[in-house]
Amino acid sequence: MAQHNTLDVCRVDLFTAEDELRQRYPEVIVARVLRIRDEYNWFLANPDAKDRQFVEQAVSRHGISKVLAYSDLAIVKALLPHLAQASRDFHRYRYNEMILETFQMAKKRKDTKTMEKAASSYAKFNRVDLEDEQAVPYDLIVVQPFTATADPTVLGIKPIPNIQERINALIKKYQAENIDIEDIEFEEPDLEMKSLMPNYDDEETAGEENIL
Repeated sequence: MAQHNTLDVCRVDLFTAEDELRQRYPEVIVARVLRIRDEYNWFLANPDAKDRQFVEQAVSRHGISKVLAYSDLAIVKALLPHLAQASRDFHRYRYNEMILETFQMAKKRKDTKTMEKAASSYAKFNRVDLEDEQAVPYDLIVVQPFTATADPTVLGIKPIPNIQERINALIKKYQAENIDIEDIEFEEPDLEMKSLMPNYDDEETAGEENIL
């Protein structure tokens, strides 16, 4: 018989219907998962409870030993990183449970109107009227080819006739308008630095030392 790790089972099937659990796992595993489910729900309802309080309620409600209660507590705490998702799963589970219970009660009373509403709500919530989503065949997706171009018509822009000639004409035009600009070579400033700045030589020497 295959061995089942309780924590792994709880991570996958903590809120799975009891009938399905009995089809998948031995009775001892099912019994513990159902107990941990109840303890997990109690933990969610009492987030400020101490470990001692958790153990006391587990021993009282389920008639188990303290050692087993602490073992259950370790599993519940291990499930906490999945709290947000588990909480949503729990509410979905509870909703389905309440709707099915309402349907069964209405069926006993032969209240077809309520039965119809419950069935409609169940179908809508579980989206049974929609087809299962198909996985996207990423391996069949063709990569879009791209080619560099200077042709503006690919963007829907009408090209300017003789564009290069117009560019050359504008360059000549603006060069002619700025003929006073000349490029000159760098020259050392012809200043009497010693008379303007008495400590110039000392500061220049200090600067050279810092660079070195």
